[in-house]
Parts: sequence; C-alpha cells; structure tokens
Amino acid sequence: MALDYRKAAQGVLDNIGGASNVASAAHCATRLRLVINDNSKVNKEAIENVDGVKGCFEAAGQLQVIFGTGTVNKVFEEFISISGVEAGTKESAKEAAAQKQNPFFRAIKTLGDVFVPIIPAIVASGLLTGILGGLSNAIPGLSGTPAYTIINMFASAALGMLPILIAISAAKKFGGNPFLAAVIGYIMVNPSLVNGWSKLVADESGLMVPNPDIVTWLEVGPLKVQNVGYQGHVIPVIIAILFMSVLEKWLHKHVPEIIDLFVTPLVTVLCTGLLTIFIIGPVFSGIEEVILSAANALIQLPFGIGGLLIGFFYAFTVVAGFHHMYNMIEAQMVSQNPPANIWMPVATAANVAQGAAAMAVAFKTKNEKTKSVALPASLSAFLGITEPAIFGVNVRYRKPFIAGCIGGAIGGMVASWFGIKATAYGITGLFGYLITTGFWVQYTIAMLVAFAVAFAVSFITFKDPETAVQPAAPAQPVAPAEKAAVKKVFAPAKGTAIKSAEIADPTFAAEALGKGLAIIPTEGRIVAPFDGTVEMVFDTKHAIALTSDDGVELLIHVGIDTVNLKGSGYTAHCANGDKVKKGQLLLEFNIATIKEAGYETTTPIVVTNTDDFGDIKVLKTGAVEEGQEVLEIC
Repeated sequence: MALDYRKAAQGVLDNIGGASNVASAAHCATRLRLVINDNSKVNKEAIENVDGVKGCFEAAGQLQVIFGTGTVNKVFEEFISISGVEAGTKESAKEAAAQKQNPFFRAIKTLGDVFVPIIPAIVASGLLTGILGGLSNAIPGLSGTPAYTIINMFASAALGMLPILIAISAAKKFGGNPFLAAVIGYIMVNPSLVNGWSKLVADESGLMVPNPDIVTWLEVGPLKVQNVGYQGHVIPVIIAILFMSVLEKWLHKHVPEIIDLFVTPLVTVLCTGLLTIFIIGPVFSGIEEVILSAANALIQLPFGIGGLLIGFFYAFTVVAGFHHMYNMIEAQMVSQNPPANIWMPVATAANVAQGAAAMAVAFKTKNEKTKSVALPASLSAFLGITEPAIFGVNVRYRKPFIAGCIGGAIGGMVASWFGIKATAYGITGLFGYLITTGFWVQYTIAMLVAFAVAFAVSFITFKDPETAVQPAAPAQPVAPAEKAAVKKVFAPAKGTAIKSAEIADPTFAAEALGKGLAIIPTEGRIVAPFDGTVEMVFDTKHAIALTSDDGVELLIHVGIDTVNLKGSGYTAHCANGDKVKKGQLLLEFNIATIKEAGYETTTPIVVTNTDDFGDIKVLKTGAVEEGQEVLEIC
C-alpha cells in the first residue's frame, strides 16, 4: 500500500511537540532536518514507529528523520502544509541549529571547523614520522643518510608550519582573507624568532627554563616580549586570525574603495602582527600550556585512572557534540617535538567499545531491521566513524551505550598503562595502526580489552523491546523465473569502491536507506548503472534516483552534505522521466569544487527498495572502472 505522506508528516509533527516547537525545517535527499526548540518534547521512539520512517537521530543540533529518496520531499511538503512552519534549506537549518546552541558549544564547533580541514596534512606528517621511526629501528645507521634527511624533511613540514595551516583554515571559518592569514601564521614562526621547540633547557634542578644563550627580548616602546616563535602552539593562532578577520572586515566597510586595496591589507597585517607578537601570543600561549598540562596530567593519572575516566565519558561528549575540542588538544600534542599524542589511543578504545556494543546487539536481536542497522554500524565504529553505532543503535537502546562506555573505560585504562603514543590525530580504530608505530602490540591489547568488555556487557544486558506481534501478510506467489532472476548494478563512476560502513555519514553507513556501496570518484562523471528510467534529478543536481527495467530502485548521491553547494560544480545531462541506457552520461561534476568547499566526494550507491529482494551482494571493492559490475541482486 502506498505511503500516506500527510499521515506520516502528521505523525512526526505530533511527536515533536507540535509546530510551536519547530525552530527550522528543511530536508535533504533522504531525511527531514528539524531544529527543535525544546528537545524534551520529542518522542524518538514514537517517531521511529511512524509509517515510512526508516530511522531517527540527533546530530549537529538537528533532529534528522530518515524517509528516503523520493519520499522525504513529499513528506516535507505535507509537513510544511499542516504545520505552517516556513520551509528552509539544509544550510539554513544548520545555521539555526548552531544559533540555538549556547556559546560554549558554538565555540567547540568552531574549533572543529578549524581543525578538521587540516587533518589530511597532519595525518600525512604523522604517517611519515611513524614510518621513519619504524625504519630507523629496523635499519641501524639510517638516521645519518641523505634518504633519512629527505623523508624527515617531508615528515616535519606540516607540523613545523602548523600555525600557517591553522591560520588559513581559521580565516576561511571567520571570513578573513586566507592569504593575509598565512602571512600572520608565518610571522609567528618566522626564522628571525627563536624556534619554539629549542627555547627551553634544563636547569640544575631539572626544570625546563628559557635558554639564556638564545632567548633575548624584543622591545617596542613600553612593550617587551621574548623573541620566541610559536611552533607547537595553536590557540594563539586562532585568536590572532579571529582579530585579523574582524579588523579586515571593518576596514573594508570604512576605508574608501579607491584606497581599500592598499590600506586594508597594510593596516590589517601591521596591527594584527604587532598585537599577536606582544599581547595575543604571550597571553594565549600561557593559557594553552595550562590546558595541555591539564590534559597530560589527567590522562597520566596513576593506575590508568585518567584513561579510565576519559574512556568512559568520551562517547558522552560525542553525543553532546563537543568532542571537536579534542582536536585542539591532540593538535597541541602532535605539534610537540617529538609528536606524542597520548589522547588518541584512549579515544580509540572508546570508539571500538561503542562498535562492540552495537555488534552485540546485532548478534542478539531478533529484529531483522535492527540487525541490518547494527552490524554495519559496528564495523564503521572499528574504522573510527562512531555516529552510526552511537546514534543509530546504542543511544536508542541505552544499555548498549552504557556498555560501550564501560568497555571504553577499561580499554582506555589499559592504553594509559601502556603509555601508547600516536604521531598524528584524526585517525582512530583499525587505521590507528598507521600512526602508532612502536606500540602495535599494546594498541592491539587495548582495543581487544575494550571490545571484549563492551561486547560482553551489551550482550548480557540487551533485550529486544517488546512489540506487538503483527499478523504475517499472506505470501505472494512468485514465478520460478522471478525467484532465480539475478539483477546487476554496474559502476556509475570510475574510482575506489568502499563498503557502506566506511561512509562518513551515519545514515548511509548504517544502510538505513538500503544496502549498497560507495565509490570515491577519480573522474567527475556519473553514467547510468543499468537500462532504466530517471525517477528524479534533485534540484541541486547532487543526487539522482533511477529505476532499472527489472525493478531495482537506486539512489546515486554524489558527495557527502553536497546539497549545501546548491548545484555549484554540477551539470545534469538527464531529466525526470528520461529513459536511459547503461553507460549513458547522466551527470558531470567538478571534484576540485567539491573538495575546495570542504566536502567529501564519496558517492553512495544505494538500493532503496532493498526489502523487495532476498540478497544484495557487493561484488567489488577497491579500484573500479566505469561500467564494471559492483552489485548483484537476487
């Protein structure tokens, strides 16, 4: 029976506290995105039981209700009609959600927005540092060779210039000129200043004090400061660029256009540079050192107590949305010489434990829908992406979430005992082996302990919620030829195929919309994966829904959160209702435009009518060519 869109919309509205409780409403290709005034009025369990709802979770200050492609837009129209709430965009919903948060949470989100874009550079440096360290241990004498010097130069580049990277990223966040920001970042690590890593020496008592042989003073009038650079610092850079951005925008408004090109950059750099060197740098580097000392002291409490506490509460901070502040702490840790990120192994224990708790649910539940969500969500957590497991399974059933916290606590305690160190941040879980060179055995033990404890507690305590038993629908006769029919989906793009669990989006990773896979494209084109019909080309051109001639309904979603691009960089070569042949060009997109805007190009390919079939197999992962078989459906 066809879904009653109005009834579905009414069901959602009734269980969120009514129209007066909605601050903003929008939708993307797969889900309603609602910003709620009072979350205590929301009944998530009731929403999930509304006909047509495939899942419900909170993330980034939004209540996200999953309906699926082709359905969500119709439900949204009815929702707007019956509620009287003004329709907004996904981007406006995110802005409304951010404004609803208190200043502390907005500040934490800002830190995440600054540090996340530079993770690839830090990961590259961390991996090279780890590889170099491992090779040096395996090959005595390597450290004195030209090869070592060259690779070490590559490995230290991002960390040595970290203030410049942070400055550019912060300028993009605060709306400043990234090139002026790069100048300010370079001022803070200018070779004319004493390198921040070499400014300290041990005195007679063993305490680290400024080296009197190299640290002198800079004086300008009444201002006086040590001539030390800011290698290894992050907070002073962010504050400096915040000031720079505010000043620059003010100057653009007040300086006459005829001289703006000359006056604004000059005054911006001069004022920001002087303020940074004499006030912002000294003040906030001191604050930063206190924060780093506190984090180190906490995690190194005796008997692993610090790791136990962090491991237990880590998932709570993910739910609350302020885990992004750890990026700052970890960035400080890896920017030391040598890099020593002792936070990451504890975070890994917490993430693995949440994955294990979800896996226990998958093994124990008798609900096929829950099982189909929990298993891929658990695998995703082992790779460092925990949102599907936390929001899709564990928080929903509560006891698995607590089980994950307990497992994270014990695993975190073990990680602290061993003193495991990483050479980068931004990677956890199984991929963490790449940045924990020298601690692989200890890292493995910490993960196994976290997994075992969380799985056991979750398996013992979890029980399927009691639900009314519905009479089974009479079986429909199926022709023998239909039973045996095997349907194929061919790769619509060239690139690297990955499993759904590896997608950095909780809805796609948990396969809430259906089973499938994703392709990370190397060319900006999408072709028809079979002979069929184009059901919908989304207005923003980032997603296409098709139906094959043999009944497979498919969603191709180019990029993650790329609806925010509003069609920029996309060109559609098909329209709703078009008949298409396998290999026919459907869409072109600019990979560089997507990446420069800060979005992933990962393209989920989802069989949205999964329930109509017995089995869907992923035939290929890794490198795939356009037109190669990737899914088998029967």
